[in-house]
Parts: sequence; C-alpha cells; structure tokens
Amino acid sequence: MAAHPTPAVPAPTRTSTMGGHVTGAEVAVLLAEVQALPNPSAASVMAGAGIPLFPCIPGGKTPLTRHGFLDATTDLRTVSLWWGRWPDANLGMPTGPTSGIDVVDVDRRSSGDGHEMFRRVSQRVAADGWMLQITTPSGGTHFYYPADPARPQASWACGSAHVDFRGAGGYVIVPPSTITTPEGRAFYRVVAAGEDSHSVNAQRLREAVDHGIVRRRLDARVGRQPATVDVSRLAQWVGQRPEGERNSGLFWAACRLVEAGHDRNATLSALAGAAQSVGLLDREIHATVTSAYRHAHPEPRQLSNPTPSQATVPVVEAVML
Repeated sequence: MAAHPTPAVPAPTRTSTMGGHVTGAEVAVLLAEVQALPNPSAASVMAGAGIPLFPCIPGGKTPLTRHGFLDATTDLRTVSLWWGRWPDANLGMPTGPTSGIDVVDVDRRSSGDGHEMFRRVSQRVAADGWMLQITTPSGGTHFYYPADPARPQASWACGSAHVDFRGAGGYVIVPPSTITTPEGRAFYRVVAAGEDSHSVNAQRLREAVDHGIVRRRLDARVGRQPATVDVSRLAQWVGQRPEGERNSGLFWAACRLVEAGHDRNATLSALAGAAQSVGLLDREIHATVTSAYRHAHPEPRQLSNPTPSQATVPVVEAVML
C-alpha cells in the first residue's frame, strides 16, 4: 500500500470530547442524517456537533494522519483541511472518553457469526441498552453505548466469539464511510436507534462471552448432560480434567448442576472433592462455582454505577473496527 503523506495542517485539538456538545441520544439522529452526505460535509457536521474525527484511507481503516486516533479533533478548520485534501477519506472516530461513545462490534465472517453469542449474553449483563445499531460492510453490527468519561474501559477483542469491545484506546469507522470489498463498495449504515440507552459494563460482558465460549466448547466435546444429572459421573469427569482444563471443567460441571436445580452448597459438596483431587485450591473452587451461579442468575442491573474494568487502558496502540 502506498504511503500517504501527512498534510501541513495546524496541530489538532486532542482534548475535545462529545460531552459538552451532543448527548448520547442525539448521536443516532446525527449519524442517520449525515450518512447521506458526502464525506467532507459529514465530517464538518459531526465535528461541529462535538464528535472528534480523524481521516482514514478511502475504502479502508488505516489512519491518514501520523498519530492516528490520537489526532482526532473537533476543530472545524483542521477537519476542513483534512477532507479538502482527501475528499474520499473515511471518517474515524475514537471510542471511549474522547468521544463519549463505547462500541461493541459483533462480526459476521466465514469463520463464524457473533450475533447469537451476543444475543445470549446481552440481557444477562445489561448490554441491551445500546443507543444505536450500525451495520458494517462485513454484515456485522456496531452497537453504540454512552461512555462515562470518568470511568474509562479498555478495548478488548475476542476473535473466537466474534465479539469485540472498543473503548479507551480504540476507534471505529462511522457513516457515511465505505469499505472496498471484492464485490465493490460496502457501506456503514444506521439501522436502529435504542429507546433506553445506558452504558455497558465491558468487564462483565467479556466474562459472559468467555463463559459462553467455554460452555460451547465443552458441550461439543462431551455432549450436554440429560435433565437428570448423574452427579457422581459429573464429579468423576471433573476429577479427570488435565492441567489447563481444570477451572473450565469445574465451571461447566457447576453450570450443569445449576440447570438441574441444585443449590450452590449442594454443588460445592458434589464437586469440591473432585476439584481438589486435580489440584484446585479451595478459593478457586468457591470462586468458580460462584461464577457459575452468577452466570446463570445475574445480579439485578445497577445502571447508575457499573463496575469499571480494571484492565490497563492502552493509550498509544489503537484497536479499530
């Protein structure tokens, strides 16, 4: 790919945020309006509304500026110079505190489709409060959520589940941008707006997705237990797990007992001995069984004060969608 020189433009204002200009509820309306505009006009409208942007290569996701998403700005003169130089440039928007928007990306690829996984876990972890749905050129979906600038959440990717999160340290491509595919140009399009949006807890979402992957893999390997669970057989299976599968095996077995109606103490009594025999510590056993019950019976939503992610927030490398 040929190099794209950085234009001689004033240094952008990198501290602009959405918070003082446009609310989360207005983002859906704004993007729906600009998706029919030429890219330069859309960039000016969005920047004028307080959404920081930076240009990416036409038909792609690679930034055209030297510092990528760190160059994002709402400064209209800078935005005008960028899209005056590159009128076909795609629009990149940083996620997280910079824009006030977090995004969950659900992919659809030849290797799998993340929509079913996201559908199964979204209500369980209160991830159904999106404010905007945007279809992507691959057939996937971007779910937009209002971000709390005071509680940044780090971006993460879970390729095997085809569900990713873009918060601090990430960015997305927004309408009216297009991606060049073998079939031609494909668009980012607004398809739905939510009525009761709220922030998403990225840490709980990742835990739910990880648990979903474990259950899917183990179900495929040993088959689902019948409605009447053979507890002794299940404990024996836990006691045969090799290193690297001990915690996940215990979690799967505990989930089977949850589904069969066993309470937490009964499950601990049934499985603890087998788990100890393969080297798990008591605290690990209690935490894993508790996690299985929380997974099956999540706590009521606490939308006003979600638990923040404890992951370190990346500040240099961007993760893009």
